[in-house]
This record gives sequence, C-alpha cells and structure tokens, in this order.
Amino acid sequence: MPYVDGFIVAVPKKNLKTYARMSKKAGKVWREYGALDYREWVADDVRPGKSTSFPQSVKLKSGETVVFAWITYKSRAQRNRINTKVMADKRLTSMNTKSMPFDPKRMIYGGFTDLVKV
Repeated sequence: MPYVDGFIVAVPKKNLKTYARMSKKAGKVWREYGALDYREWVADDVRPGKSTSFPQSVKLKSGETVVFAWITYKSRAQRNRINTKVMADKRLTSMNTKSMPFDPKRMIYGGFTDLVKV
C-alpha cells in the first residue's frame, strides 16, 4: 500500500529560485534512498478562506507564496527507513536552518495512507 508524506510551506517569492534549488537537492537525496516520487508545487489559485485555507495554515505574509509537496513511498515502513537515512545524510544535515529560504517553523507536514483511488 503506498504511503505519502505531504507538506506545505510559506516561501518568500524572492527566494523561490533558491528554494527550488534546495528542493531539487533534497528530492535527489530522497529518490536516491528509495522514495518513489518527490514533487513540489507552487500556489497558483489559493485564496485566504473565512475559517481556514492554505494561506492561513502557514500564516502567509505579504510577498510570500504557498508551496505544496509530497513524497511517495511503497509503505510506511519504507518511509521510516528512507527518512532515517535522509535525516543522517550530510548533504542535507549541512543545511543551516537559519539560512533556509523559508521559515521551517511554519511548515505543516504529516504522513498519509491512501483512502480513495479512482
């Protein structure tokens, strides 16, 4: 059964190119360790809602945009094995959280199992 890690982040528009470079690097590491897919998407049609929305969930500020992403695995067990390796990989552990092109404190993420497939 497939398993997906999903996340959304607020990225300053001026940092999108830097963020994309960082994401490509991270995606290559995840894929190298066995992730089936690594995708990131930048907001095109997300509006603030009355009670909740993507912009509200990441506390979007002026000059920022929302990035929505997922990483697909064969199973939760495979995800756990891969993430252990990824989190220990020097290519990613060398990244300084203070110099990231987004605010990691406003990242929302979690793991998901499939519910509906049409």
